[in-house]
Amino acid sequence: MLRLTAIPSTALGLLLSALCTAAAADQPTADPRPDPLGYLRQALAATCTLIDPGAEALGERLGETALIGQKALGPRAGPDSWRRRYELPWGDQVVLLRSAPDGLLRRFAVEYHQQQPDDALRPIATVIAGSDCRIFHGRLVRHDLEGHAVEIELLGADLASAGAAEPLNPPVPPGRDPGGVAVALFDSGLNYTLPTFSGRLARDESGRALGYDFWELDARPFDNNPVVSPFYPVRHGTAVASVLLGEAPGARFLPYRYPRPEMSRMTDMVEAAAKAGARIVAMPMGSNRREDWAAFAAAARAHPEILFVISAGNNGRDIDTAPVYPAALPLDNFLVVTSSDPLGRLGPGSNWGRQSVDLMIPAENLRVVDFTGAPARGAGSSFAVPRVAALAARLLAANPDWRAPELKAEILARAAPPPGDGHSPVRHGWIADPARVGPR
Repeated sequence: MLRLTAIPSTALGLLLSALCTAAAADQPTADPRPDPLGYLRQALAATCTLIDPGAEALGERLGETALIGQKALGPRAGPDSWRRRYELPWGDQVVLLRSAPDGLLRRFAVEYHQQQPDDALRPIATVIAGSDCRIFHGRLVRHDLEGHAVEIELLGADLASAGAAEPLNPPVPPGRDPGGVAVALFDSGLNYTLPTFSGRLARDESGRALGYDFWELDARPFDNNPVVSPFYPVRHGTAVASVLLGEAPGARFLPYRYPRPEMSRMTDMVEAAAKAGARIVAMPMGSNRREDWAAFAAAARAHPEILFVISAGNNGRDIDTAPVYPAALPLDNFLVVTSSDPLGRLGPGSNWGRQSVDLMIPAENLRVVDFTGAPARGAGSSFAVPRVAALAARLLAANPDWRAPELKAEILARAAPPPGDGHSPVRHGWIADPARVGPR
C-alpha cells in the first residue's frame, strides 16, 4: 500500500510553491512555461530528500499544481517507492519517481511533459539522481518540426550534452534485396541501421525496404517501444532478430512495428506480410486482454498458409487456466513456444500449458546482439520464438512449396519428451537444439 503522510519540511514544500510561481512570473505572458531542464533541476532538489512527501499535501503546497495520478511501484520496489504525476498551472505535467527498495533510496527521477495544442503530451526531458540526490545524468527528447520524436540526447551530470544520442526514427539505409525465405517479425521494430540487419532486409526492385511501422504509420519500423518510458524505450525486436539471423542466415527480414495505439491495424499488418510473401511470422509478444487481439486473430485465420510462431509469455503461469493472448487462441496455424533451460526444464518465469503451448525450446542465456550492436544475453519465451522461426525458414528453403500445415507438422514431429521423468508442461514436448535440426 502507498503510505500518505504529511510533508516533514514546510520549507521544502514552499520551495516548490515558489518555484512554480517564479517560473510562471519569469516567462512572457504568451508562454509562461519555464526552461524544462532548469525546472527539473530545482524540482529534484526540492523533493528528492523527502522520504514520503505526502502526495496530496505536496500538491497543495505546489500552489495551483494538481495531483492527477499516483501509484506504488510494486512490492519488490518497496513501500517507499512511488510514481506521482502533477499538472502544472500552464498545462504541462511533471512526474516524480522514487525507487527505494528496503526503504533505502536508490534512484530519484523527475520528468517533464509538455502539453500540445491538441492536448497531447510530449515528453521533453528527465533528470536522474542517485542515492545521494546528486544528478548523475539526464535525457532530452528532440523533436522535428512536425512534432515527431527523432532522437534522445544524452546529458551529463551538469545537464550539458554528453555528445551522444540514441536515434528514434532514422531513415532505412539503401540496399538490395538479399534473396532467401522471407520471415516477418512482429515486434517493437528493428535497428536496421546496423549493417548486420540492413543487408538482410527484404526489399522491392527499387531497393525500398518492405517492412512498415504500424505504430507511427511510416516506412521506418525502428526498434522503439516507449510505453514504459519515452526516455528509456524498450528495444526488444533487434535482439530477437539477431537470434533468427544467426540460426537462419539465408533468411530475409520483414520487420513490422506493432500498432500499440490502435490494435485493429493488426489486420493491415498481417495483410502486408502476406502480400510481401512471408509464410513465417515470428511474434514474440502478447498481453492479457483478448479483445486486443480480435483483429489479429481474424486476419491470421484468413491466411492459413502463414505459420505464426508465438511466444507463450513470461508471467510464470499456466495459460490454459490464466490465458495470455494471442498464444491461448486456438488457431491451427499458430505454433506457441516457451523457454526451457539446456536440460529441458521450464525456464524461470516462462509460461506453460498442456493445451495452449506446443513446444519448449532452450532459450535461456542465449547470445544475442543488442540494440547498439554489442553482444549481450537474452532469455525467456520471446527468444524461443526466433529459434523456431529460423527452423521453419530452413525447412521452407528446402521445401518451397510448403505452407503452415506442412511446416508445423514437420516441426512438431521433431519434438520429444524432456529428459528426466519425461513429464512435459507443454503439449508436444521439447526440441533440444533447433539450430541442429535440418530438413529430412
